[in-house]
Amino acid sequence: MFKVITLTQKEEWNSYVKNAFVHDFYHTWSYHTLDHSGIAMLFVYQEEGDYIAFPFLKREIPGTSFFDLSSVYGYVGPISNRENKYLSTELIMNFKNAFLKFLKDGQIVSVFSRLHPFFNQDRLVKHFIGVHENGKTVAMDLSLPIDVQRRKYNSDTLRAIKKSWKKGLYIRESKKIDDVEIFIDMYAENMQRVHSTDYYLFNRQYFLDLLNSDEFDCRLLLVCFEEEILCGTIITLTHGVIQGHLIATKTAYLNESPAKFLVDEISLLGRNEGMKHLHLGGGVGFKNDSLFKWKSSFSDLFMSYKSLRYIANRAVYDSLVNRFGIDKNIKLDFFPLYRAMTNVMIYSCL
Repeated sequence: MFKVITLTQKEEWNSYVKNAFVHDFYHTWSYHTLDHSGIAMLFVYQEEGDYIAFPFLKREIPGTSFFDLSSVYGYVGPISNRENKYLSTELIMNFKNAFLKFLKDGQIVSVFSRLHPFFNQDRLVKHFIGVHENGKTVAMDLSLPIDVQRRKYNSDTLRAIKKSWKKGLYIRESKKIDDVEIFIDMYAENMQRVHSTDYYLFNRQYFLDLLNSDEFDCRLLLVCFEEEILCGTIITLTHGVIQGHLIATKTAYLNESPAKFLVDEISLLGRNEGMKHLHLGGGVGFKNDSLFKWKSSFSDLFMSYKSLRYIANRAVYDSLVNRFGIDKNIKLDFFPLYRAMTNVMIYSCL
């Protein structure tokens, strides 16, 4: 039996998420209310007491009667009430067949979902053609003693952290509106400096709703020198994983690298909270770029990051690609390709 839960069914949505063996804040009802690029839904396949739940955003394909499915910003993928390795093969195949029926009945052309590097979701999606190896993300193992972890830092990173200690930088947690506003401005300044696409730009309400959610532990941490805020981050703590969701540094203080001090302090916070990992994420487009190298200066623990890129209706998919005049053989890491028309120039430059 399968059903589709929408945002009008908050309690039912959260019941499936909270009863899952593992989940992240990306799966929650509250987080899905923040994304307005599509209609949020939770697909649930259930047999007796066992279930697989898969959240998506359903989007209209302009100028057609068709739709596609995408995922919210972050690491999502399917979750279940059991550890994935203990789910029966029969249940997983029945989930697949029910999902395919849902796609066909809903005139859905393609499915894109970022998978979660820590949740070993391969077994739940391996029967779908289109599991894509995106690259690597960086994590810190918080079970290691802090002195062992710091020996993994490269020399520049450790030197910057020691300078921050000597200068007297400190971390302050806050939800005061004035501090939130400072972080919002700082984040916007950072996105403008790196010429970010609109995908990474969020309005003011996004930050306020994120920090005030009662469904997950979300915190704003600020790096300060005396009364001045130099740098900040929004982190979440869920099922043993700290996600470094958003981070920003004031341009005037970039050369002092307060973000390196911040990462080290978050690792201490995580250890005190009994967390297992601090997830720093990957590079831009999950390439081995300068951002990835910055993150890997803290740790040699790399996680495999995958996405599901499934074409449910090949004939319509190809027709849409041709309709928008896109070369099917173009070397462009973008899915679905028919939505790349306004993004080709952006992504070709990454």
